[in-house]
Amino acid sequence: MQTPAISSAKYSGKAAIRPTADRAREALFSIIGREIEKATVLDLFAGTGALGLEALSRSAHLAVFVDSNLEAVRIINKNVETCGFSDRAVVLNRDLSKGLYFLTKQLPGVLFSIIFIDPPYRKGLAEKLLQEIAEGKILSSDALVVVEEDAVTEMVSTIAGLNLVDQRRYGDTGFWFYRRVNP
Repeated sequence: MQTPAISSAKYSGKAAIRPTADRAREALFSIIGREIEKATVLDLFAGTGALGLEALSRSAHLAVFVDSNLEAVRIINKNVETCGFSDRAVVLNRDLSKGLYFLTKQLPGVLFSIIFIDPPYRKGLAEKLLQEIAEGKILSSDALVVVEEDAVTEMVSTIAGLNLVDQRRYGDTGFWFYRRVNP
């Protein structure tokens, strides 16, 4: 799916929105395959919303987009509306460096089957959120957590009950796939 209205312009003096490259996104969704159907998706550091929108276009039940930048939130809302997914999308403006505490309050009882974490590269935010996700009560029992980071980044193999089950690199982009450890 080609996401409309993607902007990579600078805004508010901060780094440009960095949407996942089309080839890397296509490879990611080929790996995930049919898991996306009827999934409840959380797209953290959503940027343009490309990952969550791709999930919705492949029959995900719900996508929740979270980004701290108001311009990114505006772009996501526009993209959601343009794609006709307003009834299956929630867009939240939150600073993820402060944690995920807001999710259980704003979306009580929602468990995510797929979580995408695509933070600014090389800031250490992915590992912090992995820890919080693993310890929180937002994952379904068979959930998949996908981290997108700079391909040269070293990610942990296990964190608070989540195990690294696969890792792929596409140019400068790396994907790390985590699942819960079975007790």
